[in-house]
Parts: sequence; structure tokens; C-alpha cells
Amino acid sequence: MSSNVKFAKLIPVILSGGSGTRLWPISRTKYPKQFCELLNKPLQTLTIERLQRYGKGLLVTSEKLKDMTEKDIIQNNLKIEKVLYEPCGKNTAAAVALACHYLALTGRGHELIGVFSSDALILKEQEFDQALLAAMPSAQDNFVVTLGIKPRGPETGFGYIQVKERAVNTQKATEVLKFHEKPTYEKAQEFLADGHYFWNAGIFIFKVSKMIELFKMHEPELWNLIAELKQDLSNIDSVYSKVKNISLDYAIIEKLSSAELRCVPCDIGWSDVGSWDALVEVTEGMPFTGKSLKKQPVQIGAKANSVFSKLNKKYCVVGCDDLIVVDTADALMVCKKGESQKVKDLVEALKHSGEVRSEKIISEHVFENRPWGRFEILSDETNFKSKIIRVEAGQQISYQSHAKRAEHWVMVKGEATVILNDKECLLKQGEHIFIPQGAKHRILNRTGSAVEFIEVQVGSYFGEDDIIRYQDEYGRK
Repeated sequence: MSSNVKFAKLIPVILSGGSGTRLWPISRTKYPKQFCELLNKPLQTLTIERLQRYGKGLLVTSEKLKDMTEKDIIQNNLKIEKVLYEPCGKNTAAAVALACHYLALTGRGHELIGVFSSDALILKEQEFDQALLAAMPSAQDNFVVTLGIKPRGPETGFGYIQVKERAVNTQKATEVLKFHEKPTYEKAQEFLADGHYFWNAGIFIFKVSKMIELFKMHEPELWNLIAELKQDLSNIDSVYSKVKNISLDYAIIEKLSSAELRCVPCDIGWSDVGSWDALVEVTEGMPFTGKSLKKQPVQIGAKANSVFSKLNKKYCVVGCDDLIVVDTADALMVCKKGESQKVKDLVEALKHSGEVRSEKIISEHVFENRPWGRFEILSDETNFKSKIIRVEAGQQISYQSHAKRAEHWVMVKGEATVILNDKECLLKQGEHIFIPQGAKHRILNRTGSAVEFIEVQVGSYFGEDDIIRYQDEYGRK
């Protein structure tokens, strides 16, 4: 980062949600794209790291994503003041209102905040910082300021911001004339040729007290509900059950006059990475590495094919051009370049197919992340289930028991401490231990590197809900 960028005080508020449909089969409902390793790191990790130079911020996300969120923060040593967990997603207006209410309760109603999506990519970080710096004076003067992204083409998937000045200028904010919904291709071409239109990336900078004032004016019912929340959020379930599902744009931003809005037009290398075509664009020119999702296929009589996979396979293409191939352990998706926006239609077709396997395959992977590490299902049969389980350095699983299964553990990497019915023993690489049905057990990694073991379950039921926790360091029940 260049040293000539001055950082003013700004509280980052990062919104983390999403349904995981447009980047299926990598992104799924229970593993949305902000956690996927699409690049060298997950998008959410990159977002938090990018904003940490402004100070500790707030992360607003779903209670359903708690395990992955906690793991991301712990493993990457991310500095977050507080994670605000929503019991159910009610869109961006409720999430922003929740953050504003929390900051007001903690005596920071006069502060500036910036609202950012957790799953967008920004390649030009110096220009990004300059744009934020340019937005802050107007935000201090009680304007709501947005960053307008210089269009790279006639994109129909984004809303547009029409501004008074057409030039990209990360030194000052300009007047907003109008917000426009996602246009037709012909209208997007007109916007591009005109030069006064910029993509709406959903990045907003404003004073907490100003946004609260706007909620009271334009969405009083929503705000009155959020204002009932206690500082410890102990009543959030009952409050959120009544909150309206509406975006911040519809609830507030598009109701504001030109006299209340400002925009900083900028070129910050922004991408919402919202489709496989977008990821192809972002990764163009990036090197192929062993750990990369992007693979280098062998092509015979073929060209311009892009392959994405974490699997250790050799990919070969013969006689086909301009394909996107995405391969996972349980699903393979092939589409023509330029058609990847239709992947969400594919997911809908799978959802309504009536097949249990299809419904499961759009929501979850064969692996799951936990605050302590992760597991991957190797085989899931009617009479047994096997997994490989990874426990990160210094982490431990909860002290637990299972009513309907017994387990065999074989340590395959490192050594860890096992507690079985309150008795402690050391399990080394190549050693085995049997966990009887109903026995209390846990594994602790007291070493400085990750350990891995194979778990084979035998019994009458192998669901993740067959668990009783007696002690858990991550607050799970």
C-alpha cells in the first residue's frame, strides 16, 4: 500500500450473506461464495484484511454462517470488533439498521461508517482508499455518499448511478442525479456512451446519526423494531421475526433527493465476482498454481476453455471452444462462456427436480468447515460413514457424545490428545482408538500444526444432529 494515502477514521461495516446460486457448484447455500477459495484467499478474508487499516469493524451475517465466520476470523487473525449474527436474513436495510443501532448504543452515533459487501473483489487498493478518503468530507457534512464504479462494458446485471460530472475523480464527490434499475442491453450501451453513468456497487459512506434519521423518516416501522433490540441482542429472534425484508437501496437510498446524495466516481478494479464469466475475467492473466482453483487444461483442436476445480485431476478438452468447466467432488457443471448467468436457473431446476440428492447438492458440499477445522465425507453408506477430519493448531472439538453411533479414529497426521469418558490419552500417527456409542469424547490439538484423523462411524444413524455437547469453547449448544 502506498504511503501517500492518508487514513481517516471510518468504521467498516461488512455485510455477509448470499444464497450461493450463481457460482454453483463451488458456492452453495451453506457455503456461499464469500467463503469459497476462488482466488488465493476467500473473498470475505480479503475484504476484512483490506479494511483493517481503518480499524476494527462490524461484521453482520447470518447465525447459520457462524461456524465458517468464526473459523475465518480465528485462522486469519482478523481484527473484528463484533460479529452481529442475524437469526434470519432480512436483506441489507435491516443489516445496516442493526449496525447503526449497535453503534448508537455504544456511544458512536457521531461516527462515520462505510458499508461494504463481503464478497466483492477490489484489485486497485490505492485508488479504493483514495475514493473513501474523498467521500468522507461529504459524509461528515451529512450527505450519504456512494462509490460509483467506472463501467467496463454495457453490463445489465448492475444498477447505475447517474452523476453530474462524467469524469472519474477520486479527489472529490459529485452530485447524484438519479439511480437507475438494471437496464436492458440497449439502455446499458446508451449509459456507457453517455459517460455520466456508473455502476452501483452498494458501497456507502455516511454518519451513523444521519442514517438513523433517514430510517426514522423513510422506514419508521423497520427502525422502531430495530430500536427495541437490547445491546446484548438477547431479544433479536423476536424482533427479527417482524422486520421487513427490503434492501437499503429500496428502503432509503432511492428515496433521497440529489441534495442528500453524493457519489465518488472511481476505477478501483471492482468486481462482484457474481458469475463464472466474471471469475474468468478476474483470473485472466493470473498464474496457474498447484493450490489454485483455476486449472490449465490440455487442449487439442480447442481454445479459450476455462477449468476450475480443487480436485487433483488432469483436465483435457478436444474439439470444444469457449467452455467453462467447474468440477467438484459431487457435481460437474459445464457451460458456454457468456451464458453463466443462467447457472441460477440451473440451480432452480435442481431444487424443483424432486430428487433428494439434487436438493442436497445445491445446499452443501461433502465437506464442512467448523471453528476448529473441517471435515470431508469420504463415504456415506447405509451401514457406515467415513470422514477425514482436520483439527487446526491449538484447536479442539467439543466434549460430546452420540446416541446412535460408535466411532473408530485412526490418526494419520501428527498427534493429539483424546479425552474419552474423562480419561486422557495421546493418539499418535498410525494409532487407533474406539469411541463406544454414548461415550463422552473429544480431541484436542495442543501442537503447533494441524492434525488429521480418519473417522469411521458405525451404527443406526449418521446425521450431524446426533450430538450432545457437554462443553464447547465456541459457544455452540
